[in-house]
Amino acid sequence: MQRSWDEELPDCCYDQKQPSLIKPSSPTPNHMLCLSNLDDQKFLRFSIKYLYLFQKSVPINQLKYSLSRVLVDYYPLAGRLKTLQSSHQLDDHDDDDDDTDKLMIDCNGEGAVFAEACIDMSAHEFLQVSKKPNKSWRKLLFKVDVSDFVDTPPLVVQVTKLRCGGMILCTAINHCFCDGIGTSQFLHAWTHLTTKPTDSLPITPFHSRHVFNPRSPSSHAPRVHPAYTKNAPNQTITFGLTLNDYLQSQPLVPASLTYTGSNILTLKSQCVPSMKCTTFEILASHTWRSWARSLNLAPSLDGMPLHMGPLTSDIYCLFLPVVGDSNADRVLVSLPKSVVSKFEYYMNKFLDPNDIVVAK
Repeated sequence: MQRSWDEELPDCCYDQKQPSLIKPSSPTPNHMLCLSNLDDQKFLRFSIKYLYLFQKSVPINQLKYSLSRVLVDYYPLAGRLKTLQSSHQLDDHDDDDDDTDKLMIDCNGEGAVFAEACIDMSAHEFLQVSKKPNKSWRKLLFKVDVSDFVDTPPLVVQVTKLRCGGMILCTAINHCFCDGIGTSQFLHAWTHLTTKPTDSLPITPFHSRHVFNPRSPSSHAPRVHPAYTKNAPNQTITFGLTLNDYLQSQPLVPASLTYTGSNILTLKSQCVPSMKCTTFEILASHTWRSWARSLNLAPSLDGMPLHMGPLTSDIYCLFLPVVGDSNADRVLVSLPKSVVSKFEYYMNKFLDPNDIVVAK
């Protein structure tokens, strides 16, 4: 039976012993590591979440063993965040107490959170309901009961067994600990030790953070870099709300549009003849213009970059490759539900109606 892309996933089933803590398989350094001022920004205080679907499952014990091994080299991910009060900033920032909490990594080897679950679903059924992002995917990642972000373990893993014998692997990795490249390096390292348990890692991480240690006095080195300072938009949109407030107040849904190589050439041909644009540049500018028009932004905002508020999984704009067509691209954007049709109209306005690729 064909299933809808926005269908709610069934609940995961856990046994009473879940979750467990996976500690490094051998002793690791026990010390504090400093975060750089950029890694410690407020808007980076969230976890990067990944979901992987496999038609065949890997034995749980094998995943646990390889994870315990890779945590020897990536031992900060087995630690915990700690907050240190920056007393030297209190005099200058009395009206902003939140900025006085400096985060550090306590490399105590406490361990990564590892949960096992099962779900009444096959890999094929999951693909049917996963054409677009679905908020019920959150069921596939164990929710740690903590009071705030600082208490959240930096690495949370859930392996969910499927009815067909496959599995879904979900990970949540603290963005303060590593960026997208660092996260990818860790996941590749874990994969390497899972498939080749007797090998050593081809790339070992570097954890020397002494250059980030606080200096005394440090008043000449502000903790918030001007290039990364959040500026609230001073323009308003509807009923006196700021753009960020408006987006946060609306139910956001995904809009997915696919463009073939021929579609992209058509779009490029509408540029000034002397202007040469890459595929990313033309799609990004076209998406921004359509997004701004669909929200009825003031003319002064059309073409001007804006800060969209905290980075969350609900606000995104992605440009993705299309499997099986190296010349095509897929645009995936979250929008207020009320403007999706208008956005899709502006995005496809340049195309012949017969050339529009409908998301399935």
